[in-house]
Amino acid sequence: MLTSEQLQFFEQNGYLVVENVLEQVSVIDPVRREYANLLKGLCERWRSEGWVLDAPERAGFEDLLLTAYRQGCDWFQPMDISLPGDRIQADTPMHFGPAVFDLITAPRLLDLVEDLIGPEITSNPIQHVRIKPPSSDLHTNEVRAHITSTDWHQDRGVGHADADDTRMITVWCAISDATVENGCLQVIPRGHRDGLKPHCPKMQTAIADGFIDENQALPLPVHSGAVVILDPLLPHASLTNQTDRFRWSFDLRYNRTGESTGRDHFPSFIARSRAQPEAELTNWRLWRGMWEQTRTRLAAKPHIDIHRWDSSAPHCA
Repeated sequence: MLTSEQLQFFEQNGYLVVENVLEQVSVIDPVRREYANLLKGLCERWRSEGWVLDAPERAGFEDLLLTAYRQGCDWFQPMDISLPGDRIQADTPMHFGPAVFDLITAPRLLDLVEDLIGPEITSNPIQHVRIKPPSSDLHTNEVRAHITSTDWHQDRGVGHADADDTRMITVWCAISDATVENGCLQVIPRGHRDGLKPHCPKMQTAIADGFIDENQALPLPVHSGAVVILDPLLPHASLTNQTDRFRWSFDLRYNRTGESTGRDHFPSFIARSRAQPEAELTNWRLWRGMWEQTRTRLAAKPHIDIHRWDSSAPHCA
C-alpha cells in the first residue's frame, strides 16, 4: 500500500519511484527464462533461414541477443507484448506468455495501481518490452524507441483523443537495474500540471520543439524489481545506454475499467475488480488469444494510426 506521503508526492510531482515491488524469484526470474526460451526458438528459425549467428559458445541471453541484432535479425517485434504501430499482417510476430501475464497481474503491482486509480482496473493495451542494446552497437538508422533512447513525450499523447479524460497511469517496470549510464528514465517533475502538449512525428512521436525545458530533467535510476509510476501527462524520456550491457524494462499501463484505453482497436482486459472479481482475466492463454484474434481482424482492414499527430500540425512545421 502507498503511504499518504507517497500519494501526495505523486499528485504534486507526477511520478513516484517504488523499490522492491516485483519479486525476483516469482516474477522477474520467470520473465527472464521465458524470454531466453523465446530467443532460443527465434535463433533456431533464423538458422533454418540461413542466418549465421556467430555467437560465443554457450552464449547467454544478452550475448546472443546482441549477436542477432548486429547481424540484422529482428527480435524486437517477436518479443514485444503488443502489435506494431505500422501495417499489421496476419503473421506479424508478438509475444504473450504466462510469465509476462503474471508480471502484468502481479498482486503487489495491482495494489499500487488500485491506490491511484481505484479498484476497477483494466490492463491497457498500450504496453511494450524495452530491451535496449548498448548505443555503440546500434544501427545508424535505428529509430525504434523501444530499442534506442526515447524522445520526450507524454503517455497521454501517444494514444487517441478518446482517452483524454480516462483515469490511467503508466507503470515502468525494471527487469535489470536502470542507471544513468545504461539509459534510465528521466522526467520533468511537476510537468503534468501544464496539460497535454503538441506532439510531432520526429524520430519518434515526441513533444514539439520549445514546449519543455530539458534543463529541468531529473534522471530516475532504480534497481531491478522497482517500478516508476507516471501520470499520463508527465513529460518523460530515456537516456542513452552508454554501457556494454542491455537495459531491460517493461512499460505497462492501466486505466479505470469502462473508460477508453486510447487504443481501443487493441484488446484490453480486467486485471482487478473488487465489485465483480469473476470478471477478472486469470488465464494467460485467453489473453494471447485476444491478441491473435485482433491481429487477424486488423490485418484484413485498413491501417489504423495509433495516435493523433501528423507532420502537418502547426507546431511540426
